[in-house]
Amino acid sequence: MVLVAPAIILLCLFSATSSFAFTNECQNWEVLHPEWIFCDDFESDILLVKKGRYFEHTNKGGTFFPIEGVGIENSRGMRVLWRPGEVDAGNLKLAFGRNPNSYMKNGIREDQDFREIYYRIYLKMQAGWEGSPAKLSRATIIADSEWSQAMIAHLWTGKKPYLTAAPVRCVDMNNKVKCNGYNDFVHMEWIGPKTGITPIFDFAHNNTWFCIEAHVRLNDPGQSNGLQEFWIDGKLEARSEGLNFVQSYTEYGINAVFFENYWNSGSPKQQERYFDNIVVSTQRVGCLGNFTGSSL
Repeated sequence: MVLVAPAIILLCLFSATSSFAFTNECQNWEVLHPEWIFCDDFESDILLVKKGRYFEHTNKGGTFFPIEGVGIENSRGMRVLWRPGEVDAGNLKLAFGRNPNSYMKNGIREDQDFREIYYRIYLKMQAGWEGSPAKLSRATIIADSEWSQAMIAHLWTGKKPYLTAAPVRCVDMNNKVKCNGYNDFVHMEWIGPKTGITPIFDFAHNNTWFCIEAHVRLNDPGQSNGLQEFWIDGKLEARSEGLNFVQSYTEYGINAVFFENYWNSGSPKQQERYFDNIVVSTQRVGCLGNFTGSSL
């Protein structure tokens, strides 16, 4: 018994330390991870919209907000609530780097251009979840004060119930941005969507945390060497490569990532999903402690 007790104490200590690390990933992140651009584990009571944070949070009357007990290991996370038939359950919009839109500027590395980024989010659907919501996230270049976009790297539902990487070019042959204003479908060029292999929105994957990481790299001027790919729980799901995202356009780099809850056809019933531990980075982020899924 004398030998067992220290082992039990060490196990408890490791468990408590691991739990703290998972739920407080963003504590002192600027020092620990200089390669990161942004981190949010939602443990802080700091306003979502302020300098150094998101420039816009759409709550839709209480459908999307941070709440205790819904995050990783029962920590604080973002709850998404869809009512029956509801289409838009809110979003978080993050801007960083050089950006021509003063409304979006929030003090996050505003003197830099990013031609390559990674971002990771933890996502869980409630037990008894039904259906495949269309939108999850998108990385983009905001090119002017009217929200015109030079490119978009969507991560959303393509072939249900899978996620799809859906890259879009919005620059013409003369290197001019041709998409006018936000989400100008008429002028978008879809340049190589690729669908993942894990059916995260089916019944068998309810009530499980997924570590979802996306990678977007712009092409070099005049070349077709851009890339969009994503991983789920550390395993590659889909890769679209050889992309010409922006022709020879270099005025701005990737300067925004939006996290969305938009269901084109509306939710079939009242139900919830949850976000936690968002990181945007210049290098691969990876999953928390290499633990994924129901381990959290």
